[in-house]
Amino acid sequence: METVEEFLAHAIQLEREAADRFAHLADAMDAGGNKEVSKLFRQLAHYSRLHLADARKRSGFRDIPVLGPDDFEWPDAESPESAAIWAADPLVGPDEALATALAAESAGLSYYAQVLAKATDPEIIAFAKAFVAEEEGHVAELNRWIAARAAGLRMPITT
Repeated sequence: METVEEFLAHAIQLEREAADRFAHLADAMDAGGNKEVSKLFRQLAHYSRLHLADARKRSGFRDIPVLGPDDFEWPDAESPESAAIWAADPLVGPDEALATALAAESAGLSYYAQVLAKATDPEIIAFAKAFVAEEEGHVAELNRWIAARAAGLRMPITT
């Protein structure tokens, strides 16, 4: 990641895809009758949209490159935070959906942490630190939900 503009182009795409996937997961949980987990996924989609808006705002006057699907530098085939599309199946259980969401958020956290670790530009470092902190909160919230479900507890949405 050489420039702030490159970082922001990646962050915009990552957060756009994450918002879309979490919205699909929320719809799947609604269809399956799990309103509580659906609310959590809608909240995560909302947070991704906030991150997207933040990345777009930070791009401001900058000339953000328009990248094609093959131009993005992701650790895998798609953006790190995109939850696996198979989890949007209405028949998937809430535990599997939560595990999928945790994997997506953990991958997003790992991605931003790797950018932070390799960055030399002070502005990229500042942006990456902010995104790492946000993703850490999402990972913690999902871990809290998974632990509560394992203990047989119902979780209110607190984030």
